[in-house]
Amino acid sequence: MPDEDERWMREALVLARQAADAGEVPVGALVLQAGRVLGRGYNRPIGSHDPTAHAEVQALREAANLLGNYRLPGCTLVVTLEPCAMCAGAMQHARIARVVFGARDAKTGACGSVVDLFGEPRLNHHATVTGGVLAEECGRLLSSFFSAKREAARAATGRLPGPPVEAPDAPA
Repeated sequence: MPDEDERWMREALVLARQAADAGEVPVGALVLQAGRVLGRGYNRPIGSHDPTAHAEVQALREAANLLGNYRLPGCTLVVTLEPCAMCAGAMQHARIARVVFGARDAKTGACGSVVDLFGEPRLNHHATVTGGVLAEECGRLLSSFFSAKREAARAATGRLPGPPVEAPDAPA
């Protein structure tokens, strides 16, 4: 299955590049069932003004619409970045059987990096999770995207983006 995971992750990376081309954080996702793509998605929260428009949610919506059911048992979701809590929750509600992700997310990852929603025994659905598939390539895409954003901000303002730095109080 590792070869298949890599094959599908490469397709998810194509979607992630589409997100980057649109100025969105480069994350791409696929929902698969028996080797067939049911749904595709890439990040669109900025352009759509929708905080739920993550790649995983886009792919889940497309797959659910295709099948005519919000439950997606037996399906696999492949995504280039470790899912956040919102996306992991949506996968649990959809009854996704397996999650495959690329790069870990040390800030919001909900498959073990920050929390592990699929390992939480009090929740009623647990998907099998495989992380780190093409992690270097997935991580490199994210790093280069954010590096370019910082460089563009620096070129435009002469400083890195962020809150203004206040001068210390002058001594009395």
